[in-house]
Amino acid sequence: MKILVFNGSPKGERSNTLQLTKAFCAGIAQAEQTQVEIVPVYQREIKDCRGCFRCWSSTPGECCQQDDMEELIGKILEADLVIWSFPLYYFSLPSRLKALMDRLLPMNLPFMTRNADGGGHPSRYDISGKRYAVISTCGFYTPQGNYDAVKAQFDRIYGKGGYTALYCGEGELFRVPELQKRTREYLDIVCRAGREFHAGAVTARTRELLSQLLVPRDVFEEMADADWGIQAARSAGKTGDVTPDVSLNFTRQMAALYKKEAWGGKDRVVEFYYTDADKTYQILLQKEGHQVLTENFLPYTTRIVTPLALWQKIAAEEINGRKAMMEHQYTVQGDFELMLHWDEIFGVGSTQVQPSLPAKKTNMSLMLAPWITIWVLLAIHPVWGGVAGILAVAALPLALLKWKPTVFEGITALAVTGISLPALYGIPITLLLPLSYLLFGLMWLGTVFCRLPLSAYYSINSYRGEQEWENPLFLRTNRILTACWGALYLVTPAWTYFLLLTPFAPWAGAVNSALPMLLGMFTAWYQKWYPAHYASRGAKSGEKRDN
Repeated sequence: MKILVFNGSPKGERSNTLQLTKAFCAGIAQAEQTQVEIVPVYQREIKDCRGCFRCWSSTPGECCQQDDMEELIGKILEADLVIWSFPLYYFSLPSRLKALMDRLLPMNLPFMTRNADGGGHPSRYDISGKRYAVISTCGFYTPQGNYDAVKAQFDRIYGKGGYTALYCGEGELFRVPELQKRTREYLDIVCRAGREFHAGAVTARTRELLSQLLVPRDVFEEMADADWGIQAARSAGKTGDVTPDVSLNFTRQMAALYKKEAWGGKDRVVEFYYTDADKTYQILLQKEGHQVLTENFLPYTTRIVTPLALWQKIAAEEINGRKAMMEHQYTVQGDFELMLHWDEIFGVGSTQVQPSLPAKKTNMSLMLAPWITIWVLLAIHPVWGGVAGILAVAALPLALLKWKPTVFEGITALAVTGISLPALYGIPITLLLPLSYLLFGLMWLGTVFCRLPLSAYYSINSYRGEQEWENPLFLRTNRILTACWGALYLVTPAWTYFLLLTPFAPWAGAVNSALPMLLGMFTAWYQKWYPAHYASRGAKSGEKRDN
């Protein structure tokens, strides 16, 4: 399929609309091989139509002006699909694109015909198999009511229903770094629209998804005001030109993404000190909303000391923020919990292309249950302990229907079965129980040297899921904790063996539960303390503060 795109934006490749158009073409390309040509209209020589009608009289089908229009008309005739891609300018088309449209007059014949719309001029060429699409973004929060003139014009040219239109509000958000996740999601839906267009028509469900706002109206308008520096001007009591403060505008846009439902019962004060701009701002997060403070600062709950340029790149996902923190490119002081739940506090909702089932989570209890069973029961009664161990392993597949399995449930099943069966045949538990602790410890300690330590498979449930596997600080924390648990269970066999030789043997399992309980308390504390401690290290210029 030959696709001809008229990019009517003066921004050329930086056009917000062009992002949608490319996604739409990518969707078509998933169904058929395509040849896409994008014509940057503002880079072509397109003179204004003179209204002389020589293309109808003196030189039928040819304009008297010598510019790029003859070539462009030829491209239209060769294309299978023509896409008009443009931003909304004053409720209509950008002027150069309108000039191109005016110069299409040679493609029509001069005599009049009657049709459902009243009348018009028939095409000079056979274009019966050609398809058309109109893709546009605007700076309003919604396209509704803002594209009436555009719709009326294309309805007259191609007929109602003779083209596919995708109109998107909040178009400027496609260049906001903090919203790339949301805009990429929207572009995925546009891509789906391209696939459906190739199959016949864009479905009502996809159109419904495309009609949803990228962000709520109040958030969009606040971000737009912040981008223009309007809030700064208002607060300063100025009505004339105001030099934009990039750091303040960026902070206001970031604050606009605060989700009030994440308030959590307590106010937070997030302070930013931009080291390269030497500016300090605070974002006060409250139940009713947020405030950006530029003076009269409050005691902060979380303070981020960072170059503005770095934080902008992190917001744009050009840099991994967690990796940057590991490298001490920025520091965090105070309450680190906010950093762990940043996306839940600052962000926008998600529009799913298709409803998805809740993702299964891992559950460490499933892995631990068979081990605990044999540790407690083997010491009390070897035979019943062995039976219980086998039954616990047999129950694992049923439990994993609800929970996501890991490799460690499989290792557990083999190891516990390997301990339980010998117990049924009279192998002394003085050998089996220490061996079980040794195997358990080796399972933990062995993963310290793997990409993912054992605890990382389970602790992700308290954070952002498997995304945390790309978080160096998360992995380092879990690697340390996994090593601690592995070391504990490597030395446990020694005292377990000697304990089993005493009258207190039936209590071996209970005794061996005490230290793990203490280590469990340490683990819960360390998971919070270590990331916060690491993030606060290396703050060399973090004491600077404007008041």
